[in-house]
Amino acid sequence: MPSKELVYNWYVALVAAACMILMGYDASVFNSVQVSPNWKAHFDNPNAYMVGLINTTYTVGGIVTGWFASGPITDYLGRRWGMAIGCILTIIGTFIQTFTPWHQMGVFIFGRVLVGAGQALAITAGPIYIGEITESEIRGKVMSFWQMFYSVGSFIAYWINYGAARNRDTLGEWDWKMVVIFQLMMPLVILAQLPFIPESPRWLISRRKDVEAARQALTRVRHDPQTVEDELQTIREAIEYEREAQSEGWRAYLSLFRDASIRKRLYLAFFINVGQQLSGQGTLNSYSSTIYAKVYNDADTINLINALNATCGILFTLNAVWTVDRYGRRFLFLVGACGMALCTMIIPVIGLTTPGTTDKSKPVGIAITFMAFLFAFFYKPTWGATTWTYTSEIFPLNVRAPAVGMSVQMQGVANTIFQQFFPLFYQNEGLKTFFFFMATNICLATIAYFVLPETKQIALEEMDTLFGGVSHVEKGAAIIQEDTNVAETIGEEANNNRAVPMQDMARGDDKRV
Repeated sequence: MPSKELVYNWYVALVAAACMILMGYDASVFNSVQVSPNWKAHFDNPNAYMVGLINTTYTVGGIVTGWFASGPITDYLGRRWGMAIGCILTIIGTFIQTFTPWHQMGVFIFGRVLVGAGQALAITAGPIYIGEITESEIRGKVMSFWQMFYSVGSFIAYWINYGAARNRDTLGEWDWKMVVIFQLMMPLVILAQLPFIPESPRWLISRRKDVEAARQALTRVRHDPQTVEDELQTIREAIEYEREAQSEGWRAYLSLFRDASIRKRLYLAFFINVGQQLSGQGTLNSYSSTIYAKVYNDADTINLINALNATCGILFTLNAVWTVDRYGRRFLFLVGACGMALCTMIIPVIGLTTPGTTDKSKPVGIAITFMAFLFAFFYKPTWGATTWTYTSEIFPLNVRAPAVGMSVQMQGVANTIFQQFFPLFYQNEGLKTFFFFMATNICLATIAYFVLPETKQIALEEMDTLFGGVSHVEKGAAIIQEDTNVAETIGEEANNNRAVPMQDMARGDDKRV
């Protein structure tokens, strides 16, 4: 029977993980609405270039915010405020998109930029909070739900779109507005719960220097009082070294590139986040409707396939819950990359070796759809879930917020560059584009095998030694001990100084007697 503290730990972590629903929903929203005739008419039938631009502006909003704002906001205001501000911006952007005036594409794009900025804040603060509030033994399991909630967001968006599209004649323009405005749901749910969850104990000690508040926060999520004290001591020791050796605030951010160990981690995080998007998942998620249109002529069938894919994505991601802390992060990276390479090879082989160009037979369509589902089976628990787990746990506390913010937005950088030209790439080459993803996944598997260290069940404060740096805990403990010795020495000298006049006074009294 799990303790009430463990249950509560899961609850607060899942509240933070729900931030990923925002990203999953929005990534699927545009994929859904862009095939709506009413959406096309409302925005004057945008061409392939404009469709790519709409995706680009969303990611640019996220990149700018993730690189330059998410770190400072999450560091100075706290992890909860980072999530809260992200949710608020998402709500504002959703209203703007839903009620964009006729043919005013610029207004719609501005809403997309705000949503991108809001999600950049939420997806920076969320995984950091999960990593800092959970025990190392369950950190991987909890972070698996982070990616699963991306699938939950897609699930909600696609099924709402499916229902709205089936009733397009009745709803009119609300066939796409209904899909967009439901994006309000999860930010409101998260905002309602944030006041009732504790702030990160690591942030409380680092920024507020409030050990007692950190103790109270840990006591709510740890059932053993001794575990609380041990963790507090470890956190304090690591923070003490980081203050002494690496400074705080903006000066600490310089160590992202100045400290060899942190720089190595930053580049590895950049690699796995870019690799996540170049694996093919971003393209399948954003342009699956366009790809399926080469096989299926019925829009309702395409919407149903997308909805079923999102549903299966939830189940596929659950595989990470029981594998990530059992087999490790590196194992999942390898299996996922190899599986995705196989799928992205078979999809174009099926499409290119069967009769027809724009109107394939039903068995061919089923085969391609099955391989797209199999791709999701390999991607979701590996490069989907594990990338976020790995990114959020490898950095030291004093640079964790900016490092995670910058790293996860490398997904946006990859998407901005690639998806801007992918519609034209696919228009010219068709299914041959999947051979590019096959080659990319082979490279991902190779680099993961030779370069990535395993981080399974390693405490956050011990990551530095794993990546070739000094132990912040040991160095911090030495600094604290030295400060304690100095304080004791000063105290003894002060006592001795007070004792000398007393002895003189005693001798004086003797003379008077």
